[in-house]
Amino acid sequence: MKDWTGNHSSQFAALGSSNHTELERESNDFYATDPRALTALAEHMKLPHLIYECACGTGHLVKELTRLGHEVIATDLIDRGFGKGGVNFLEVESMPENCDCILTNPPYKFTTEFIEHALKILPKGGKAIFLLNVNILAGKSRFQRIYSRGVLKELYLFSSRIVCAKNGDFETYKSSAVNYAWFVFEKGFCGSTLLHWI
Repeated sequence: MKDWTGNHSSQFAALGSSNHTELERESNDFYATDPRALTALAEHMKLPHLIYECACGTGHLVKELTRLGHEVIATDLIDRGFGKGGVNFLEVESMPENCDCILTNPPYKFTTEFIEHALKILPKGGKAIFLLNVNILAGKSRFQRIYSRGVLKELYLFSSRIVCAKNGDFETYKSSAVNYAWFVFEKGFCGSTLLHWI
């Protein structure tokens, strides 16, 4: 089973999918999400009370979810002093009890695997809500593996860019050349994707 090591970002940078070169990228793809990205989503979408954050980093999304009144189960492959470390999401065999929602900003290089695995372990009707680079929409292989199944129910696209900061350093990373959106996948859904601007 794959873990989150290795790095293939140079090919993505060449294609314009990333603004980080091979040497610049954090070794385990830890790019913390500005909590305002989640606040904006919550203003447009009713999120479940119990949420599984499977790539929690240092807890930026978890803390905001908690502030908004949600209960969160937090894990990460790397122990960064927040949540339960040492948990490889790609090897998790089932969802936490009574939980039918995964919300995270997954490691870029394993985006497709994270989506596929989330849809595998979620119950029918469960949602995987991922903050992703909009370039993830492109690609023949990804289309065949994911989008052709009609499981992308909603897309919440930011009208202005948000920041994902390397190693959670928002003092250094104050702007971004990447366009992000919240992708809402629903297990068992098969239909057209609804686009929202936020």
